Amino acid sequence: MDKNISFTLKVWRQRGPKAKGAFETYQMKDIPGDTSFLEMLDILNEQLVNDNKEPIAFDHDCREGICGMCSLYVNGHPHGPATGATTCQLYMRRFKDGDTITVEPWRSAGFPVIRDLMVDRTAFDKIQQAGGYVSINTGGMPDANAIPIGKDIAEEAMDAAACIGCGACVAACKNGSAMLFVSAKVSQFALLPQGKVEAKKRVKAMVAKMDELGFGNCTNTRACEAECPKCVSISNIARLNREFIKAKLKD
Repeated sequence: MDKNISFTLKVWRQRGPKAKGAFETYQMKDIPGDTSFLEMLDILNEQLVNDNKEPIAFDHDCREGICGMCSLYVNGHPHGPATGATTCQLYMRRFKDGDTITVEPWRSAGFPVIRDLMVDRTAFDKIQQAGGYVSINTGGMPDANAIPIGKDIAEEAMDAAACIGCGACVAACKNGSAMLFVSAKVSQFALLPQGKVEAKKRVKAMVAKMDELGFGNCTNTRACEAECPKCVSISNIARLNREFIKAKLKD
């Protein structure tokens, strides 16, 4: 059984996108080690509400490591110090009694702060929308295995599709680059025959939208890959570059 810990929590508080933010400090006492990080924030918010204070705004949804909504910067790491995990999969047993834990929102021009620990990540939605749809004539309920795809290619496409669009790659990058996210979305279609119809149009549109929304350039520091909760490989960025160059040469 995990022992209880007490610690100091420093949380970024900001009332709105244009308001000046600052850290506020809270003392957390006897938190069980098997408490998830988000559950710990729930406990803190209950205390704040009971004290007639404003609760901390933070994003969450599935709490199963699937949606990526729990986008918190914990002690300098997107999603916290656990490797290959989202914030909701981070448990307080990872910390020591007496620790000081600092919690911040994503820091990126592409993800402006909405309030406290919540950021506006609709930029990722706009990039995906720019990529459009996959055109395929499905006819009348085709067999799922009607199009033969090699095992290695299928697995590579699935690895790219594992990206949940949480934004940890952007938060980890010193340039605020979204290349890992965009390359994963491009790769999951570029590798498969169903995605080749609009491949050239898709990669140009998504890269253009990424640049338009103010994300930085990739300089291959690999911080994105190291902090990605789904361990998406930067080999996808190389594929994105190849797809983009081929599309431009076709023009």
